Amino acid sequence: MNGMNGMNGMNGMNGMIALIAHDGTKDEMVELAGEFRDQLEEEAVVATATTGGVLRCELELDVRCVLSGPLGGDLQIASMVAGGFVKLVVFLRDPLTANPHDPDIQALMKVCDVQRVPLATNVATARLCLAALAPVI
Repeated sequence: MNGMNGMNGMNGMNGMIALIAHDGTKDEMVELAGEFRDQLEEEAVVATATTGGVLRCELELDVRCVLSGPLGGDLQIASMVAGGFVKLVVFLRDPLTANPHDPDIQALMKVCDVQRVPLATNVATARLCLAALAPVI
């Protein structure tokens, strides 16, 4: 078991789902969240401020928002991952755009690897991860 509280990775099924999308991928995040809306409504969802605001506005999804990514939101989510409170991170990055807060993004990715928390950085992987977490009916 990794971590102090045993909630890391897929073993901690009662953790939050974190949603983050760079500006160029916000539309993809809305489409993805809409596709998995029923499931996300049953989950605790956390998002960076701008992403969460878009999801609230477009889908009326109940989302706990932290700061915007460039203002420290990526690090706030990384802290939640390190603490064992997140079971999945969906981070739709724009790999072709430079980000001034790239060290924060790298820190989040590293803590997901260390804590064995699934990290989806594109829609195809996100669909697989969300489908794996869907309750069996």
